[in-house]
Amino acid sequence: MCMKRFSLVSTLVGVFVLTVAISAQAPQGGGGRGGGGRGGRGGAEPQGGAAPPAQGRGGPQVPTPKNLQFFPKDMTGAQILPIMQNFNAALGVNCTYCHNAEPPVDRPGNDFASDDKETKKKARVMLAMARDVNMKLQAELGKPAAELTNVQCVTCHRGVAIPKQLVAIMMETAGKDGINKAVQQYQDLRKQYYGAQAYDFSDATLFAAANQSLAMNKPDDAIAFAQLNLAYHA
Repeated sequence: MCMKRFSLVSTLVGVFVLTVAISAQAPQGGGGRGGGGRGGRGGAEPQGGAAPPAQGRGGPQVPTPKNLQFFPKDMTGAQILPIMQNFNAALGVNCTYCHNAEPPVDRPGNDFASDDKETKKKARVMLAMARDVNMKLQAELGKPAAELTNVQCVTCHRGVAIPKQLVAIMMETAGKDGINKAVQQYQDLRKQYYGAQAYDFSDATLFAAANQSLAMNKPDDAIAFAQLNLAYHA
């Protein structure tokens, strides 16, 4: 048993050395992997409930907002729509994620005012949190808002509804469903999100997963992550 363990660990070390050697010969530079911008579409989100300018007449016909609790109650549909669109882009979702509604927005039966969905209630909490962070930051640093980088939904979510690091996602899957499922998950996520800002698909992510697996006394998982690293970064 000890010899088998030693052999597995030795293999892992060999894989890491090979990966480093190959990486050293690879061309450097270029845009960072996973640093694109699918989740960063649209302008900045409002701070403290400030209303943006209304859309032009050519925009979609949006019903008058009702049950506004975070935003000013006198905001029009044309004013609220681009804010909602920014939320959609930041979380990679659509209106139905928080609202009892189906596209188009003026479809009969849509009930945007309803608070039935928990995601809508959580969204208000998250908006208040971001507002409070930005206001406290401005007060603590003594700088005007224009000179600060504000926290927005996209700051953490980066185009996905549940903002988790890729390493954490893979380690959770490996623990619950096995290393093969984790490897497949990485490949699926890479196919869907590569080039966007949602996840870090650089070699550092798979190195981290391999190191964490080794620390958890799972050398087979560590080897699988290291070999996956070679497959994509050789």
